[in-house]
Amino acid sequence: MGDKLTPEQRHHFMSRIRSKSTKPEVKVRRELFSRGYRFRLNVKKLPGSPDIVLPKYRTAIFVNGCFWHGHKGCKYYVLPKTNVEFWESKILRNRERDTIDYSRLEALHWNVIVIWECELKSSSFEARMDKVIEALHSNKASWESYRKERKEQIEKKRQERRDRKEKDLRQRSEVQILQNVPPRVVKLSLEEEF
Repeated sequence: MGDKLTPEQRHHFMSRIRSKSTKPEVKVRRELFSRGYRFRLNVKKLPGSPDIVLPKYRTAIFVNGCFWHGHKGCKYYVLPKTNVEFWESKILRNRERDTIDYSRLEALHWNVIVIWECELKSSSFEARMDKVIEALHSNKASWESYRKERKEQIEKKRQERRDRKEKDLRQRSEVQILQNVPPRVVKLSLEEEF
């Protein structure tokens, strides 16, 4: 079965697809904002330029389109019947890139939340957003715990360095004192011991 649209029509429709500020993203942003959360958008310094970043909660949110990111088992993820090979490879690349970006963020101690487009269209939108909020607070607690632990480790290492430095200074001063003592005095002190 061929494409019902001409190449020009297909190009026109495909060129209108956004990569930022899509309807699902805007819906999530509005809900977060209405609940009092403040965030940044598409932070390019982070792997994958997450759609929504909440630095206070050390959380990156990706709002993924079911088709473009290949949401398995979703009714919105249906491969086109034309140019199937192209679409399969494109969606596979998107999935692989997503996996790499998520793991890189987690390696930097960022929490990743993925919200699928289909979760926002259903009547369970409020419930999904409640889970997101719950995850934010859980992430904040774990991030604060990690920071506290890390701060303690750094302070312990600093103290160890200070102790080593102090010990080295004592040893140097003892050696310097011994070097400045005339040999006759050292000899006399040694003779007194025996």
